[in-house]
Amino acid sequence: MNSILKTPQQLKQQQPLTQELAAQVQQQRQIIERILKGQDKRLLVIIGPCSIHDPQSVLEYAEKLKQLQTQVDKQIYIVMRAYIEKPRTTVGWKGFLYDPHLNGQADLNEGLQQSRALYLQILQLGLPLASEILNPMVTGYFDDLLAWGAIGARTSESQIHREIASSLPYPVGFKNGTDGSVQIATDAILSSQHSHQFFAMGQTGAPVLLASSGNPLPHIILRGSNTSTNYDAVSIQAIQKTLKQPTAMIVDCSHGNSGKDPLRQPEILQQVVQERAVTQVRGVMLESHLVDGQQKISACMTYGQSVTDGCLGWDKTEAVLLEISEQLNHKNLNKIVA
Repeated sequence: MNSILKTPQQLKQQQPLTQELAAQVQQQRQIIERILKGQDKRLLVIIGPCSIHDPQSVLEYAEKLKQLQTQVDKQIYIVMRAYIEKPRTTVGWKGFLYDPHLNGQADLNEGLQQSRALYLQILQLGLPLASEILNPMVTGYFDDLLAWGAIGARTSESQIHREIASSLPYPVGFKNGTDGSVQIATDAILSSQHSHQFFAMGQTGAPVLLASSGNPLPHIILRGSNTSTNYDAVSIQAIQKTLKQPTAMIVDCSHGNSGKDPLRQPEILQQVVQERAVTQVRGVMLESHLVDGQQKISACMTYGQSVTDGCLGWDKTEAVLLEISEQLNHKNLNKIVA
């Protein structure tokens, strides 16, 4: 059964971004750009649930994250992972945007409404937002709210997604392929840096020819592969030698790098921090929620536990971020003394 959806313009009129929050988002984007360029020496940490499924638990997580940000702000810049779409290899739950009731019945209008409302609530807490750029028709509903975006390993090769990235007003990271190849990501970076003219949906819902000016700062996300990792200094230095131009790097501590074991993320993060002086890695990604692990969608679910990829629970998340903040502070103090 077909449904008429609100246009991006209509949704934004119903749930507007205030001038104050718009200025906040712009400042957050500029900070991320400075970190990726190496002008701001803080470690960019993009962290949050693998995917959103319950606004209440996500807001509780966001409040905890905001409190933690005030403790680590001098060494770490936190961006909240707020993914509302979930790519699927075959079939399965497609994400909060499509099925906000978790009942297998698509309700996109409700998903759009709830997703934007939740994003605005998180912004009001003062946290920058990150999401995956997946469905090309979705970007116009949230392009004013996000501070950072990712293109997944399976879509980095898509010319459509490269063109979309070239039109977005915030930095976009491209993941290396699931086979470990970085060529896909480097090609995507070169493409998204340039202007394009392409078919898109306009703010009024009408098809338009969109002319982009190029993404402000495309970069690589190293997520490992189906068989190996690429977060260590040796791997990163080898990758850097193959690049056609200097490119900022972010390490995904999950996925192939963790062997899909969420509890391994802290040890990967620790190694990235220890080797950062050599690798010049600008940031990391972690999948984290209130409770360790993952669960299937059912009538009786654990509050604050992921329904997609397994996540690191809050206690472990807080502990490792406080620890690396202290380590980074110590390294900086040693530089000052030296």
